[in-house]
Formats: sequence, structure tokens, C-alpha cells
Amino acid sequence: MVNRLRLNDKTVREQIPEEDRAYQVFDTEIRGLSIRVMPSGERSFVMDYRFAGRQRRMAIGRWPEWSVTAARERTRELRRLIDEGTDPMEERDTLREAPRFNDMIERYLIEHASTLTPLSASDHKSFLTKLVAPHWGNKLVTEITPHDVTKLLNLIAEGRARPSKAKPNNRARKLQGRKPTPVRANRVGEVLRKMFNLAIQWGWCTNNPAAGFKKRVETARERFLSHEEIGRLAEVLDSAEDQRAASIIRICMLTGSRVGEVRQAQFEQFNLELGIWSKPAATTKQRKIHRVPISADVAAIVRQRALVVPKGNPWLFPGDVPGQPVKEIRRFWVKVQREADLLDVRIHDLRHTFASLLVSGGASLEMIGKLLGHSQIQTTLRYAHLMDSPLRAGVDAVAGMFRPRPKIVPDADAEQDAKRA
Repeated sequence: MVNRLRLNDKTVREQIPEEDRAYQVFDTEIRGLSIRVMPSGERSFVMDYRFAGRQRRMAIGRWPEWSVTAARERTRELRRLIDEGTDPMEERDTLREAPRFNDMIERYLIEHASTLTPLSASDHKSFLTKLVAPHWGNKLVTEITPHDVTKLLNLIAEGRARPSKAKPNNRARKLQGRKPTPVRANRVGEVLRKMFNLAIQWGWCTNNPAAGFKKRVETARERFLSHEEIGRLAEVLDSAEDQRAASIIRICMLTGSRVGEVRQAQFEQFNLELGIWSKPAATTKQRKIHRVPISADVAAIVRQRALVVPKGNPWLFPGDVPGQPVKEIRRFWVKVQREADLLDVRIHDLRHTFASLLVSGGASLEMIGKLLGHSQIQTTLRYAHLMDSPLRAGVDAVAGMFRPRPKIVPDADAEQDAKRA
């Protein structure tokens, strides 16, 4: 059988498969290029070469997907690499084993996200699997560029139509359009920057394409309840049928705590004699034990809960699932918003209101930061402008000292009477 021909589509097509073995027909034009004919009739181009004393065989592509002309050009490229001292098969194997972005997500979640609070770890996993992986999942880590990061974050910042379902189940949802989410884009950018920094430490890449991502302007939400609004909220909570959820809202308002900290509170964390609540590190955002003083009203709520919660249950607010605390009170809060006419107020705004009341009471920023459990003073500085009112009184008092005093016009009759005396 002829094992060397000038290959073209006709000679490749004319090769007859053998029943018991595969065979090759080498090209007379390009050294090492051949067509491999399988017993099944399948034909593919391969290249045989020797590198560092080893005989190697590398698949190029199947015929007819690859034409003879394309196979020859590819073989010429590979021959140039061999002449330069590169083994094409070793390079291809290295590329196949190179980490892809999905691999980076998996390692990041195991090695780094696991050290975060459960809520933060869940957020990071959601960001990466839902917003990033669909675009980059199969890309090599080394292929991702700053332009890719910018393009992705722009897409995330544009938001998506609500809801995500292809066929919304009601007309109101169908009419909801795209909602911009610039803050979410910033959070994803921060996570990506951390991931690539870790990838550099792992030896997966040499530069961080997310290092200089464009951070969008964030306007911190400032919504503080007025005294009248607090009164309406208190009335609705007092008349609520679900007093378990109502008590959670009350403690949020009276302590400035996050709703997650209150939901997961346990009786053993409260020292009612000293009036202290010791929040465990597992439930705080700063991942440190946070001890805060509590008022008599909070202590009364804890005592009242001890009367209604079955003995032996550690949770201040046990949930519907045995052994677990309350999972969420979103529906209850929506009802409270409607009844108290506080439609634009979030539960987290109660924390801001608590801080604003502290400011009006003369508390310092340092004191507010300690009560709210802020680990950085920059977080507390958002309440600094609320101190303008008490400061303004002092400024006005100083200014009053420099105001011109009214001239007193002497009374002529009084002067004459004084002379006679």
C-alpha cells in the first residue's frame, strides 16, 4: 500500500479503510503531515515529529472539516515552533490544564469566601455564579483583560429587567423595565479585584485586570424617621397580630442593630442585670464580639420572650423550622409599611434613625460607632452632618459677641434731674 502521496481532497477521499487497523498516508510536500484513516472510515490529519529525542504525534483536525490546504498551513506553523525550541504538544497540554475562571470561582469560594460571614459568602457566590460565570466561565484566567472587566461591569451596572422570568405571571411585572444597578457593579468589581490578587498569589496569572476598574458614584441613602413617624410605627407594632416579628422590629429600633443580628439572638447573649447584649462574632458584620448596652425596654422584651418561648429553646425568636431562628420578616414589614404609611422606609433605616437620635442627644461619633459596631470611622462619618444643629448654636453664640450693640440715646430730662441732685 502506498504510504506517501501528494495529499489533496481527492486522494484523501479515495483512501479505503481497512477492517482491522488504522493506517497513515504521508504528504510528500510537508514533512510529517499525514492523513490517518480509521477502520470506521473517519479521516483526520496528524503531524509526526521528533522533539528532544522523543517521537511525537499530534492531531491537527478531522477531514473534511479541515481541508488539506488548512492542514498544511497549520503544520508549517507547528514546524516553526519546533525549530524555535517549543514542543507544540506540551504547550497544548499545558493550555488544556490551565485554570479557567470557573476553577478560580471554585477555589475562591473554598479558600476565601468561607472565611467571610455567611451572608457575605452567599452574596459573593451569587455575584460570581449568576453575573460573571455566564460570561467568563470557560475563559482562561490569563485571557481576561481590563477591557473584559470594564465591559462586564458596564453590563451589570445597566441592570436587568424585572422580573428575571421569561414569562411573568402578572401584568404589573410585565411592565417593569430595566433597573440600573451601579452599586452592584461596584461590589462585583471589588470581588473580582480580590479574586485576581489571590490568583496572582496562586501563580495562575501575573497581573490583575480588575485592579483599576472604574468605580461608580454611590449616593448613600439617608432616610431618618421623624418623631411623628416613629409614633405611627409604634402604634402599628403594638396592634400587630404577629408580635414575634413586631418585637424584632422594636429591638432593631431600640438598639440600632441589624435585622440579622436580632433574628439570630439567643437568650444566653443577654445579661439583664448589667443591661448588656453580647453579640457573637458569627452574627456581626465586623466578625468580632460586639457588646452593647440595652435599655430597660429591650430588657422587658427579652423577659417577655422568655415567657412565650418553650423552655430549652435557645432562640429569642424561634422560627417555624424546629431548631432554627426566624428566617425572614419581609412580608410582615411590607404590611407595616402600608399601615404606618412608611412606604419608602427600609428596616435598615431604623438603624440610621437610631444614630440620628443619638446625635440629637449629644453623642459623639466615637460613641455612635461603638454602639453601631462600626470597625472603621469612615462608616460613622456619614452621620457627621447631623451634628450641625448643636454646633450651630455655639457658632451663633460666638457671632453674637461681635454684633454691634444698639446705641442708647440719653434722656435730656433725666440729665437735668441728675444735675439738680
